[in-house]
Amino acid sequence: MGFQISKYASIAKEALHYRDIRQDMIAGNIANVDTPFYKAKDISFEQMLAKSADLLEQKKVTLKMAQTNPAHMVALSETNVDKANIFFRPNHASRNDGNSVDLDVETTEMSKNAIMINAITAALKKKSQLFKTMIDTSSRVS
Repeated sequence: MGFQISKYASIAKEALHYRDIRQDMIAGNIANVDTPFYKAKDISFEQMLAKSADLLEQKKVTLKMAQTNPAHMVALSETNVDKANIFFRPNHASRNDGNSVDLDVETTEMSKNAIMINAITAALKKKSQLFKTMIDTSSRVS
């Protein structure tokens, strides 16, 4: 495990990862705007990240389920259950060729996603700049 500026840096890193995946999905949707029977895809990860943030705040202690016999089923871990979900976008009318990609929706979603990527990146830069300033200042005092 590497150095971490704050406990929320790991969530920000995960959010950037999912935002990158979402950007690629939206680009794929746009690239397939003329592909017959193509269904627009998206990814949902906000609830999973919110739950991760809540767990950081609560410092939740989990108990492991006892397995008294090797033939018993192994319990599912909470991390296996809480993953981002890829889904087909609902409520998009298909065209005559069965394609459900709406170019206006896709470009809007791509813009919103890019703004979120920029906001997360700016927050991480600001946090790291504050940390760097503290180190520089403390080295001058000595």
